[in-house]
Amino acid sequence: MQKINRPIATFAFLLALATIAHAELPSPRFDRINPLGGAAGTTIEVQLSGSDIDEPRLVFDHPGITARPVEGKEKDKRFAVKIAADVPAGTYDARVAGKWGLSNPRLFAVSHGLADIEEKETNNDIGTAQPINVNSAINGQSDGNDQDVFRVSLKKGDRVTLDCQSARLDVQLDAVMLLLAADGKQLASSADYYGRDPFIDFLAPADGDYLVVIHDLSYRGGLPYRLVVSNRPHVESAFPRAIQVGQSAEIAIFGRNLGNSPLAGGKLASGWPFDLPIQEAKLSLSPPADAALGAYRFLEHPTGHSGAPTAATCTLTGFQFRPDVGGQPLNAMTMLLAGSPVTTESEPNDTIETPQPLEFPAMVSGRFDQPRDADWYEFTVPENGQYALDVYCERIAGQADPYVVFVDEKGNRFQELDDFGHRMNAFDGHLRDPSGMINLNAKQKYHLLVQDRYRRGGPRYQYVLSLKKPEPDFFVAAIHSQNPGPGGLTLRAGSAAHFDLVIHQSNGYKAPLTITAENLPPGVHAQPTTTQNSNQGAFVLWADDDAPPFDGAIKLIATGERDGRKIVREVRPYSRVWSDNPASSRPMRQHWISVRERAPFALRFTSETLPIEAGQKAEVKLQLRRLWPEFTGQLSLLPLALPNAIKANLPAYPPGVEEATVTFEAQANAAPGEYTVHVLGQAQVLFAKEAGKDKANTLVTLPSRPITIVVTPKPGK
Repeated sequence: MQKINRPIATFAFLLALATIAHAELPSPRFDRINPLGGAAGTTIEVQLSGSDIDEPRLVFDHPGITARPVEGKEKDKRFAVKIAADVPAGTYDARVAGKWGLSNPRLFAVSHGLADIEEKETNNDIGTAQPINVNSAINGQSDGNDQDVFRVSLKKGDRVTLDCQSARLDVQLDAVMLLLAADGKQLASSADYYGRDPFIDFLAPADGDYLVVIHDLSYRGGLPYRLVVSNRPHVESAFPRAIQVGQSAEIAIFGRNLGNSPLAGGKLASGWPFDLPIQEAKLSLSPPADAALGAYRFLEHPTGHSGAPTAATCTLTGFQFRPDVGGQPLNAMTMLLAGSPVTTESEPNDTIETPQPLEFPAMVSGRFDQPRDADWYEFTVPENGQYALDVYCERIAGQADPYVVFVDEKGNRFQELDDFGHRMNAFDGHLRDPSGMINLNAKQKYHLLVQDRYRRGGPRYQYVLSLKKPEPDFFVAAIHSQNPGPGGLTLRAGSAAHFDLVIHQSNGYKAPLTITAENLPPGVHAQPTTTQNSNQGAFVLWADDDAPPFDGAIKLIATGERDGRKIVREVRPYSRVWSDNPASSRPMRQHWISVRERAPFALRFTSETLPIEAGQKAEVKLQLRRLWPEFTGQLSLLPLALPNAIKANLPAYPPGVEEATVTFEAQANAAPGEYTVHVLGQAQVLFAKEAGKDKANTLVTLPSRPITIVVTPKPGK
């Protein structure tokens, strides 16, 4: 093999790499909390792990969960976490606030009615299996090249569920779970039931002891999990999965152990492909008071959609509800909130000869009842033109991978729709749900097929089909831009930081969007940010020189327009989850920021607005403030989510220089209007984490404060 000579990289090449992997000033990265949860009304001790979490405090997004350092163990990053008795069951974000700012979140589970048990080593084989009781949550940790074994006593006819929660709680464990008889004979096994987490439903055939075995698929050690062993009701699915705004509906609940609950007489639901019968019960459901079109409210972070963390709910309008059984909350179900009446799929509609007629506009809650099920629909449209189709499956935690085929009245398949959604940097909103626009004629009768790509079926394989005239709308998400791993947004006094914006323009939405911030702390500012028909952007915050330290939540709002009417949407917050997977993101309830000590430099345009005629150029001065006396070196400029309609000539600042001229150009076809523009400054700065230590060059990347470019049309246009 010929030897390849590796040339010495140029400074410019190194800067290009730096935009992918920043070697930045310290930013707390929260890798793990162990144990992963606790019972309401108790206090438990947890241990944190991560990097740059010096002088840590542990904070949660619910005021009823508080933490204090365990005396004498601060260096071990141990905290006593107190969970108030009235904290609802669910998952909550824990963050580390420390010397260097605020970390990314990690999930923490709160349960009701379960006894918390700590795994005790050694419990690696049948002879040393750890005894546990039903209705317990065992907080364990995987063993490298080994397994954990637990022993539970059951009576004949006892039905228990074994739910190993780990990937759903931000851990990279790929768990495998086995259920054995006392003599070691395997009775059941599971993997990848809820995403990568296993789940077993078991009916004891005889009195005796049974063994639960857990290990990582690759036998990696040190990864925490939370094993829930319960005979309580467990919801498998609900149907229908859509409800109209302001209406109530009867919902069928399918699950296990429902017959033991006040959910009246959970009858057997026959025909489902499960080892044990799934039971059915009915309840009446109304949307909660805060449910609204364009928003999504959740009780448990929706993280079980797939094998990796996903932003699947970024384009979902809906809410979660938790069936209540005698005051005992069950696991949460996701519902789509609809603006029109909802119908349900009715069998038989398995062939094009026996389609189900659709009322227009159509909103149908459907299900692939059996393997190889095909759902056919027949419809006409009121007028010629474009129509919008959406199939919600992954977004409502359905397990199918649906696709849609349109067939004209001559039997020709003329269009197929499949996966959609944005995958940008750390944000992964690419879904297995079909979505798109289609041209239809009023004088034709059409058929539509919805089917799972892999021909699977059962109560978990649900979808909601929407077909209607397009109503332009938008969904905006924000995620912290930290690279190369998870992090939080930390503002340094005197300078700026930014969120990446991901914009889904639905049903042909093309109007401008304006992003604003609310609930900003003292000394922190943001300028309204306008995007023009774009799927991405940036939102910059900046802090005064004397801004006090802060850790807390803010709100971002997106405002647009449809037919002269204002549309207001909350910008949905997301977080990167894992370091080794660049596209791993999940939702949060709130945007959190922190403010810390002064930054090494700051960038600000000398003008807040810059008019440019389409096809022309304009110049503006960009001032560099060198806030650290030791920073006297070169600084380079890079674009930050620059709109396609705008080009920029970005100079470098030689050592000691504090002002440069930036030239912006509006493309000849640029639409008139306002464009919010930012740039990134990047420089090597001398820095040491500890006082008295030798300082080393550290790459620092900070955004400028924004400038609004106002594009005007060419004369005569």
